[in-house]
Amino acid sequence: MSTTATPSGFHGRKARARLALREGLAVPKKPDLVCLSHLRWNFVYQRPHHLMSRFARQQRVYFVEEPVFAAGVDPQLTVSITAEGVFVAVPRLPEGISDELRCETLEKLLGLLLHDSSGYVLWYYTPMALEFTRNLAPVSVVYDCMDELSAFQGAPKDIGEREAELLRGADVVFTGGHSLYEAKQNQHGNIHPFPSSVDVGHFRAARRLLGDPADQAGIPHPRIGFFGVIDERMDTALLDGVAAARPDWHLVVLGPTVKIEPAELPRRQNIHYLGPKAYKELPRYLARWDVAILPFARNESTRFISPTKTPEYLAAGCPVVSTPIRDVVRPYGEQGLVRIADTVPDFVRETEAALRDRRSARWRRAVDAMLGTTSWDRTWSGMNALVEQSLQTSLRPQPAQAWSEQLRPSGED
Repeated sequence: MSTTATPSGFHGRKARARLALREGLAVPKKPDLVCLSHLRWNFVYQRPHHLMSRFARQQRVYFVEEPVFAAGVDPQLTVSITAEGVFVAVPRLPEGISDELRCETLEKLLGLLLHDSSGYVLWYYTPMALEFTRNLAPVSVVYDCMDELSAFQGAPKDIGEREAELLRGADVVFTGGHSLYEAKQNQHGNIHPFPSSVDVGHFRAARRLLGDPADQAGIPHPRIGFFGVIDERMDTALLDGVAAARPDWHLVVLGPTVKIEPAELPRRQNIHYLGPKAYKELPRYLARWDVAILPFARNESTRFISPTKTPEYLAAGCPVVSTPIRDVVRPYGEQGLVRIADTVPDFVRETEAALRDRRSARWRRAVDAMLGTTSWDRTWSGMNALVEQSLQTSLRPQPAQAWSEQLRPSGED
């Protein structure tokens, strides 16, 4: 079900639209949660999707995406409801709109969305959303810093300034890994590391699945697989080098290609790009892989990443070889769960060893012991407790005022 809102009100039957926005959450007992994301809900299923789906079990959750621009469109906010009960709000704005008018319009659209809310938490994934949320009056502000976005290709030039502002105003801050926590721990007095987690049951299904997806069925073994976004973080030279060194291996690559031209990807007979796959499809592919890899480049964009796919590969029963990404080396490499390699010869050697790991009962016992200590449910529970605590200890005045007026001076915890 979906509906559309404009600065002047809902199109069509207002009562029906408002009913849609309350479906499944008729009488919220907790504040609404407004998630401001740089990722789109229907892109790749990642950290925000896992967390917001769990929050939606107990409160109304709005997942607000970045705007989509089109010629001749009237400013509007399209709202749809996911199977998990999350309300996905997509702003649609006319092409060529000025920055000032864009921020003003987004603020109006968001205000319309929240006009009947009795209280809401602002949950930021992108500091750039501050441009149109400064005048809102949340009961608490959360910043889940899942990546160092300023290091990504095409990042807004002022994202560092906006993040500093967000850190001054947030009640609680989370980081997507330990290395990112170490880099930012002195920038806020209530900051906590929550590394990437895993839905073990979802990926463990790969251990008992026997069928092979049609587009993978004809690819010979050994299969060396990767799934995820294919962008500037992938070491394409390493991928090409491994494929060249072992033409008898077949590299299976799943995922969308963004920010790099597909023509720039290495092309060999034993590299197979199968395109994006839905989250629910991934176990079927992993079930028939011999080794899974993390061929990340070593650059600023990967310095602080904590790949969610690491425990997902392991839950599927796939031995893993990774380049020396800090949050993979620690703890997975140090515990002997993931093999670490940097150069093409080293990667080939470690992959050869990983092909034997799949038959190792000792390795699998160690993997399962680690997986028993982590889950998205546990991660969500820890975060939720800290958000609840922030609601109890927040010094935001009641009735709430625009939170930009409550920013702490720079340098103060």
